Amino acid sequence: MSARLDRREQMPHGCAHWRIACFGLLCAAASLCMAAPQQSKIKTPPKSPVGDPALIDQQGFRELLKRSRGKPLLLNFWATWCQPCHEEYPMINELARQFAPQGLLVLGISFDEDAEMNLVRHFLAKHGPVFTNYRKRPGNEVAFAHSVSPKWNGTIPATFLYARDGRQVGMLIGEHSREDFEKAIRALLDSAPTRGAEPRSPDR
Repeated sequence: MSARLDRREQMPHGCAHWRIACFGLLCAAASLCMAAPQQSKIKTPPKSPVGDPALIDQQGFRELLKRSRGKPLLLNFWATWCQPCHEEYPMINELARQFAPQGLLVLGISFDEDAEMNLVRHFLAKHGPVFTNYRKRPGNEVAFAHSVSPKWNGTIPATFLYARDGRQVGMLIGEHSREDFEKAIRALLDSAPTRGAEPRSPDR
């Protein structure tokens, strides 16, 4: 009888030690679980910032065309406030990848203002363009549009195509299908420079 009483008296002490040990293990496991997300956040590398597009004016645009001579060029005008541009831009990016092996050069020019630069950064970071983008220097919108083409009033989205010799050979103003773009690009790639002809500026 006494042995049983002694064993009963000892049981609570053993149970207490067991409970303390379990509680300690649970606390340690909880600490590890809480530390794990913090450790993963530290190891995750931050995304590389997208560089701001260089500003370009009428003179800079002419120099850009001059530097691009020798390659078929697709030049796309866009802006973050242009809803059709949001739908068209990813397609332009895909076309740039698709026709790069054939030598197509793609460039983009944004019409966004200085106050919209955060939107521009977000737009470029979202779409990850494989081609270089510029931003039109604010002001002189009509003169700039006419320097690109006398037939253009500045409506965007707008895409202009230039042959290897610098001639402007096509334009797509407003919304167009991918089929329209591919047709225009293939015609551009098939076009040969005119012998002895000087490249004409859009305002001539």
